[in-house]
Amino acid sequence: MFDLTAFLLGFGTILAMAVATWCASLLKRDVSIVDCVWSLFFFAAALAYAGTVPQPGPRTPLVLVLVGLWALRLASYLTWRNWGAPEDRRYQQIRRRNEPHFGLKSLYLIFGLQGMLAWIVSLPLLAAIAAPGRLHPLDYVGIALWGVGFAFESVADLQLARFKTDPANRDRVMDHGLWRHTRHPNYFGDCCIWWAFYLFALAAGGWWSFVGPLLMSFLLLRVSGVALLEKDIGRRRPAYRDYVLRTNAFFPGPSKRITQASDRANA
Repeated sequence: MFDLTAFLLGFGTILAMAVATWCASLLKRDVSIVDCVWSLFFFAAALAYAGTVPQPGPRTPLVLVLVGLWALRLASYLTWRNWGAPEDRRYQQIRRRNEPHFGLKSLYLIFGLQGMLAWIVSLPLLAAIAAPGRLHPLDYVGIALWGVGFAFESVADLQLARFKTDPANRDRVMDHGLWRHTRHPNYFGDCCIWWAFYLFALAAGGWWSFVGPLLMSFLLLRVSGVALLEKDIGRRRPAYRDYVLRTNAFFPGPSKRITQASDRANA
């Protein structure tokens, strides 16, 4: 059942967080801090949805725990990774295209937009958290899929972080571990997690919430994820072109061929 009141409460919660983060970005002159808060939008919305449930069922705490684990890990990792770094190159380009008064424009171009997207993507959380019934077999499939996604995302982030801390890898392409089987194992893991949340929603009767994971998949594949990151990386890092030829973009699979491209320095 779709609860409009709860959904609007989630929107208000996300909007308040987005505005607060925007204010912080003005002080830092760095809008890329929105990436660190992105996952927390969903956790905050989930808590807001749960607050409207008069009689929570077993699915409510289950989904809250899984959303919380995913959101807090991702937010912590991105905060650690970006600590002390300048504004992300992608946001610098957006800033240059939208001067003057980018600080004001970023309220709707960056923070408002991401808040709105997070609100729509959170639809499966709304459906799953509100359901009072017993767990369904689909819930257990969702738990398994969530586990796969969480493992892919967290292990991929750990592997990449370790790779980057080694000075010997400065001019190399990460093509080991999970990164040998997909160029974006972290995004693949994120996608699995959101389809897992949809399985919880589907088990609760919220079939209509498929819009959420569909939008997340589109963002990861065509907008802010794979497509954006690989838009010009082949030109900036020639070794990456060989990596593209032998490695799946998104779904994991065996390497297409073996090369020594990852051992060549970038131009």
